[in-house]
Amino acid sequence: MKNRKKMLIIIPAYNEEKNIGELLDKLKAPSIAEIADVLIMDDASKDNTRRIVLEKGMEVVTHVFNLGYGSGLQVGYKYAIRNDYDYIVQMDADGQHDVCNILNIYNKLTTPDVNGKCPDIVLGSRFLEGSQTFSISKVKKMAIGMFRFLIKCGTGQKIKDPTTGLQGLSRRAIDFYAGYNQFDDKYPDANMIMQMILLGYRVVEIPAVMHARVEGVSMHSGLKPIVYMLRMMFSIIAVWIRIRVYKVDVGAADENTVT
Repeated sequence: MKNRKKMLIIIPAYNEEKNIGELLDKLKAPSIAEIADVLIMDDASKDNTRRIVLEKGMEVVTHVFNLGYGSGLQVGYKYAIRNDYDYIVQMDADGQHDVCNILNIYNKLTTPDVNGKCPDIVLGSRFLEGSQTFSISKVKKMAIGMFRFLIKCGTGQKIKDPTTGLQGLSRRAIDFYAGYNQFDDKYPDANMIMQMILLGYRVVEIPAVMHARVEGVSMHSGLKPIVYMLRMMFSIIAVWIRIRVYKVDVGAADENTVT
């Protein structure tokens, strides 16, 4: 690709033919297209997701086998490193993440704080003042409350929306996530937030605009939220033990410099 931008928008997709076309049209808006390229991670979709992406003129990486949400994201991180992007915004293909969030995340990623430091990770939150979102199930609310509690106990930092898939990453965070065994290839979620805060990366939240899914089936449908909640709870605890007790990757935020 020529005239590569500084930022890459990564969108994992699995059987999203009913949603992804409209999303890609919105991403062609000049305000977004001027600063960001778009990469779709097609996780071996069985429908027309790949064909629609190609018809829209967007870049797509297609897995031969279904590898899962986290694997799709990490392939995107490696792509970003190889192609020398400075920033990533990752968002869902189902239309829940409004494209208006992209510029807000980019501005936050590139704005230094009072200490002259820019964030490493910007989380688009549904639960901050100024957010616009939709109702969620009681099980999801319970899971979010539990994850907030574990992150607060483990790091001392309050994270209002630890399960958000709408995130912006700096080059430092991308470099780390692209490394072997440093990113959850199945459910990268609150466990990764715990990990990055403990390792010294700067994680902040901003209000986000989100919508309910209109078409298709969520990866957290049926009984999956129960399994997800239990798996994530143990994963968060395991992350804390790995870093606090066994000192794995401690100092990574200091050593991981931009190249």
